Formats: sequence, structure tokens, C-alpha cells
Amino acid sequence: HSYRSSQNGCQGGCGAVLLRWFALAGIIFLMGEYFAAVRVDSFVWGLIVALVVGLLNIFVRPILVILTLPITILTLGLFLLVINAVLLLFASWLLEGFEIEGFWWAALMALILAVSNGLLDAIFRKPRRRS
Repeated sequence: HSYRSSQNGCQGGCGAVLLRWFALAGIIFLMGEYFAAVRVDSFVWGLIVALVVGLLNIFVRPILVILTLPITILTLGLFLLVINAVLLLFASWLLEGFEIEGFWWAALMALILAVSNGLLDAIFRKPRRRS
């Protein structure tokens, strides 16, 4: 790792982050179009929702995971879906252009976003360098 490579913080990674953000925003927007109980006012609101949910996942989710660790272990990790649904409901409460009608719709959205994130991880995964 040289000094020169650390000057350019992204090194091609920023494009992948932006593509993921747009892809998740599109998925969120489409859920608003196809699910009667989910409202996303526009694609721009989809971008905002994706950003806010991402920030909630960075700052709030780790605290909730630690606080609920015993039940998460007992449910073999399935309780993480509940945490994600609660974060989506919180984002819905925060944002004017995004609404989810009830926990089960939030849980369905959380499940779809989890699968989507897994697919996006596979698509945007950087190939490993062999030493």
C-alpha cells in the first residue's frame, strides 16, 4: 500500500457504491409501485430512503443488534429481519415521501432488500488478488 494509492480514496470503489445506491433506490421505488401498502413518491425519494436506511444501518443497527443479541442467537439470526423491519418503519416515520403500512409490509421489504443486497454483493464483489 503506497502513499500514492492512498491519495485516491475510492480507487474505482466509488462507482460501485453509487451503482449499488441507485440499484437499491430503484428496488425501493419499485416496491412502492407494486405493493399497495408501500408508498415511495418518486425515484428521488427512493434515493433518499436508500441513503437514510443506509445511515440507520451504520449508526443505529449495531446498537439494536447488541441489545437483542440473546434473542437473535435463539432465533438463529432471524430476529435481524425484525430489526431491519423496525429500521424501515423508523425511516418511514422520518421521511415524508416514504410510507409503509404496518410491520409485516416492512418485514417483507426487509426480506427483499436483504436478498437484493446479497445479489448486489455478489455482483460488485472485488476479485481477490492471489499472493
